[in-house]
Amino acid sequence: MENLIIKDEDSSLLEGAFLDKKVQRRSFLKYAGAGAAGVALLAAGCKHSNYNPDDPENGYGSGISLGTGDVAILNYAYALEQLEAAFYTKVVSSFYSGASDVEKAFLTDIRDHEIAHREFFKAAIPANGGTAIKDLEVDFSSIDFTSRASVLGTSMAFEDLGVSAYDGVGYALKNATFLLLAGKIASVEARHAATIRELLTPNTFLGDQVTADSVNISRSPAEVFAIAGKYIKTKIDTSSLPTS
Repeated sequence: MENLIIKDEDSSLLEGAFLDKKVQRRSFLKYAGAGAAGVALLAAGCKHSNYNPDDPENGYGSGISLGTGDVAILNYAYALEQLEAAFYTKVVSSFYSGASDVEKAFLTDIRDHEIAHREFFKAAIPANGGTAIKDLEVDFSSIDFTSRASVLGTSMAFEDLGVSAYDGVGYALKNATFLLLAGKIASVEARHAATIRELLTPNTFLGDQVTADSVNISRSPAEVFAIAGKYIKTKIDTSSLPTS
């Protein structure tokens, strides 16, 4: 397991270093863990009004198995990291009109972080005796990738969702190493969310737009899939995950 752990030299909060009302990219790379030491591992949206967690069409019952115990939780995280990596890969493949060099640099960095998270879980799960789920099929048809507001709004939502998802299952992890890694990844996702907020509204960082609905909250897997399920076409059986 040791050769799979990518360490974070500095897990302190992202410093409030700004240049021309934007976070300095050097600071972002350092504190998001994308410097020489490597990446630290590991749409807030409304629930569907007719969402039923027992309905196989919503990811329960029939679908690919996540496994049991810690492996199920790791596969759950792997599914979410696949979703984020796919989103940012599409964003970077063709930036929205008017994207600044700073925005392109940050979004490219975030893509690289999410890919690193995805590849970590892909390797770590079988290395620890589990079976990693297959590559998921995603559906981003509801996102306007030509629109800055749509891309950055979705980005912020995915990052908020990721933080609340890790927080919602971390307590159930039995392996202390896995819990440490989950905490590190959650902190990186939180830094992503803060950075995207800064791009949307300079000098706000942790301002009034950060509400009780976007920080320090936990979401159960059912709540997470009520949001993320819109973008994941592959049916996933999450019945082995914690329910609260």
